[in-house]
Amino acid sequence: MRRLQAIASLVLFAAAGVAMVVDAVASFPRGLVIGAALVAASVAAWVGIRRRGPSRRGLLALGAALLVAAVVIGVVSGLVVDALLPAVCVVAATALATRVFAVRTEVPTAPRPEHPVVIWNPRSGGGKALKANLAEEARARGIEPIELTPGDDIVQLARDAITRGADAIAAAGGDGTQALVASIAAEHDLPFACIPAGTRNHFALDLGVDRDDVVGALDAFVSGGERVVDLAEVNGRTFVNNVSLGLYAEAVQREGYRDAKLRTILETVPDVLGPDRSRSASLRWTAPDGATNDSAAVILVSNNVYRLGHVLASGARPRMDGGELGIAVGAAPGAGAGTHRGWRQWSAPAFEVASTAPVPAGVDGEALVLEPPLRFAVRAGALRVRVAPQHPGASPAAGLPDGLLDGVRRLLLVAGGRS
Repeated sequence: MRRLQAIASLVLFAAAGVAMVVDAVASFPRGLVIGAALVAASVAAWVGIRRRGPSRRGLLALGAALLVAAVVIGVVSGLVVDALLPAVCVVAATALATRVFAVRTEVPTAPRPEHPVVIWNPRSGGGKALKANLAEEARARGIEPIELTPGDDIVQLARDAITRGADAIAAAGGDGTQALVASIAAEHDLPFACIPAGTRNHFALDLGVDRDDVVGALDAFVSGGERVVDLAEVNGRTFVNNVSLGLYAEAVQREGYRDAKLRTILETVPDVLGPDRSRSASLRWTAPDGATNDSAAVILVSNNVYRLGHVLASGARPRMDGGELGIAVGAAPGAGAGTHRGWRQWSAPAFEVASTAPVPAGVDGEALVLEPPLRFAVRAGALRVRVAPQHPGASPAAGLPDGLLDGVRRLLLVAGGRS
């Protein structure tokens, strides 16, 4: 099956390339005009969201007009189908390639704990755990469910459970809940299980837990295997995914973010990336080459390195035991002369960000304000994780290629009958 999928993926990629070349030649110069209109629309929209008042409205209106013009030209010229064909081919080819590169890992079997507990949040993920009857399913597996109610201190609940004799502990909730419970499990060197009952469940994804199988994740304490992964911390606070500074961090602090995320982020853009950035704290950091940068930057510090800018499994981490932080920095336009322009990504065991004021931060999606300097560090091999035997046991990014050429090479190998 993998061989057939690889062959089909290569054929579809080739078909998309041929279709685009044919369209460009057959529809010249209209195809060129459509492309130029789309690029101009993107530029106008980007510049517009960085501003306020009449200039913002004018630029956004210009971007919308250019977009409409591109669509109209495509319809009038009969190029809509021609443009959709290569897009459909690329989407289908990418989906097949993802299946070809999918990894399933056999995690070493571990002994079943005698008194496992699961702390579950009935409100996370729109009530995902409640809908799955998680408490009843846990009891049926010999796992004690502990419900998190409003006003409870989840860290104290975990400590109390361990005091009563818990020898394994799981968290059913969002990534913020996962981080807090995981920190206590690591502190006591106890097995931990991630139950994907939150909204996005990024930690579960990169651990190799099936995010659509809330109940099945409980089997981690029944017949699951164990692996050791890293945790990370900022100023002593544990995080399992990432800490964001800059645009996103500023947005999550604002009232109304939870109800209107996109609108709140757009309203935050001028404060962070626009001509007047005085409202944002300056973030000072040192690049790998030793140069000091000072800007209102967008900074993402992650527990292990994310795949950024890749089509396949973008935003996932190939491994959770690399022993390094992933650091991605995007300098704001118009930043200081010594500031690196554009996006930059590297890894390091530690990282520090200085500031002239307390720094808004999104820690695993939770809005916090941290006192500078912000000191990041990775805790290699800090957490013992149990994974259900029917789950992949590895991140979807674990087996993916590094770049387009490597992907084509590996598809050719699989298509030729090689592993």
